Amino acid sequence: MPPMISIVGKSGSGKTTLIVKLIPELKKRGYRIGTVKHTSHGFDVDKKGKDSDRHKSAGAETVIVASRNRIAMVRDMECDTLDALEPFFQDMDLVITEGYKQENRPKIEVFRTAAQKTPLFGDKQYNSIVAVITDADVAGDLPTFGLDDIQSIADFIEGNYL
Repeated sequence: MPPMISIVGKSGSGKTTLIVKLIPELKKRGYRIGTVKHTSHGFDVDKKGKDSDRHKSAGAETVIVASRNRIAMVRDMECDTLDALEPFFQDMDLVITEGYKQENRPKIEVFRTAAQKTPLFGDKQYNSIVAVITDADVAGDLPTFGLDDIQSIADFIEGNYL
């Protein structure tokens, strides 16, 4: 199973922005990257009335839409933890997740002063935070990177998880 690292932080902190900058940097280094976006809300990836939606509505537990170069899967399954998703990423070198701050896996926190007052890393509940990406001068023993220091963040991930 490839290593998984979670990018965590409050809403609006820049988690997605960081991930979409990190992916090309890590790919440029030759790594295959998978991602998981956590949401606490339900979601639909198909349009109402399309054939795949009709298959799902008819009771199929798994529906895959396939074209020559891409697949998308909708599947009913319990996935309260990242462990349930591991089988889908076995051919990746690294899985970056957005969210999952409750999981006991390595996390990098994005802390922006405009989005939150205090970082998560001081809270014992989030003891697996391994680095902080921030625009603030935060004290602590964790490796700290600037918001746009993508190469150094990729170096940190590569040196510790790849």
